[in-house]
Amino acid sequence: MRFFLDGLAEAWRIIVGGEPWLWQLVGVTLQVALISTAVALVLGLPVALLLGLGRFRGRGVLMTLANAGLGLPPVLVGLVLALLMFPAAPLGRFQLLFTLKGVLIAQTLLALPVIVALGAAALREVPAGLLDQARALHAGRWQVGRLAVREARTGLLAAIIAAVGSGLSEVGAVVLVGGNIEGVDQTLASAALQRVEAARFSEGLAIGIVLLGLILVITALLTLVQSGRALRRVGTSS
Repeated sequence: MRFFLDGLAEAWRIIVGGEPWLWQLVGVTLQVALISTAVALVLGLPVALLLGLGRFRGRGVLMTLANAGLGLPPVLVGLVLALLMFPAAPLGRFQLLFTLKGVLIAQTLLALPVIVALGAAALREVPAGLLDQARALHAGRWQVGRLAVREARTGLLAAIIAAVGSGLSEVGAVVLVGGNIEGVDQTLASAALQRVEAARFSEGLAIGIVLLGLILVITALLTLVQSGRALRRVGTSS
């Protein structure tokens, strides 16, 4: 117990001291989580709309694949991408291995199924009568899609929260694709792993505390936005 308390006290001194390397890790972690989620949202929302609102043969199979993507092992994604990014591999000419760009690509691929699967599930809950009414008033596909997104925004925000949380805490893909290089593409989660493996437990504990605080702050902000919009929706409907 004494060992833990001493480590906790040292970790707190590191945090309060504002070590430059710690803030650098925070910056990289935010880049990975927010940029990958934004790109996944841009790419995944149209697919979610197609799966959530479309009626076509094979939709069930595609929805199953999207749901299966929620359980996709990050280590497997990282391994496949790392192999594809080796110099002699198909993506080798782009020099993505052991770079922040490579990490962003890996995390985007992990966030994409989250946006598609949870987004499609939220869109399927939109009342069909509301959309049929919009179509009866000669609304185009773009207008119907905008209406569906607006009605499903609470569920879509839940998908965004899950994607951001995945980006903040991801380790496997970051280590395999990025190499966990300090000062380049190392994130808080992968740095904590490195520090613990090197028996630098106080630094690992400090990083873990900062990571947990970052997750709580960002998810709390997104949850407030989600709750506020849900309350406005209830107020409007009443």
